[in-house]
Amino acid sequence: MLVAGAAGGLGREAALACARAGARVVLLGRKVPKLNHVHDAIAAEGGEAALYPLDLEGATPDDYLQLAQRLADAYGRLDGLLHCAAQFPGLTPLEHTDPAMFARGLHVNLTARWWLTQACLPLLKRADDGAVVFAIDAPARTGGAYWGAYGVVQPALESLVAMLHAETASSSLRISGLQPGPMRTPLRARAYADERAAAARDARDYAQACVTLLSTDGMRHRGTMWAPAP
Repeated sequence: MLVAGAAGGLGREAALACARAGARVVLLGRKVPKLNHVHDAIAAEGGEAALYPLDLEGATPDDYLQLAQRLADAYGRLDGLLHCAAQFPGLTPLEHTDPAMFARGLHVNLTARWWLTQACLPLLKRADDGAVVFAIDAPARTGGAYWGAYGVVQPALESLVAMLHAETASSSLRISGLQPGPMRTPLRARAYADERAAAARDARDYAQACVTLLSTDGMRHRGTMWAPAP
């Protein structure tokens, strides 16, 4: 199981939940110390995890192909890919958004997710029931003023889920999207600095939903955007 953004709020809790469910988890992210913390937490519970440090902003398609090849060499196949990595600098009017920051948001939140998925598709198809899950923020929450590239990308990710599902519907590969409710994460804190704690849930409340979508229990959500109750 490959978890992109494994050092973040939802990614960390999902990685722990997958390990508890018996999965061998590969932790992908750019902050090695934080990845080590997740690795140690998994190991302390008797789970198995490996680290793969990679900065999605600077990674090229060849870097993702190299990642896929290393996974193939080590494990022979890939049962699941969970996309939790995201980039959001904070609420800013589009007029005053730095052009490079806008491009970075589009790339990390959309293009890099697809490049990673594309590189891993052959491995995922080797599994009996491979799954790709995209964590997506509800466009109804992020489609308003000041959300910038992050807000622009969310409906595009929904389209990507629908398109990829349609193209792989004849295979055993499962494509789905997860739309968790408001979570107490560093990303959300950049948008709602004064938010009361009760207004959002802990990320671990949605970790089991990630496990469900990555397992065969997620078959009923194939090709859909699932907004589970916490």
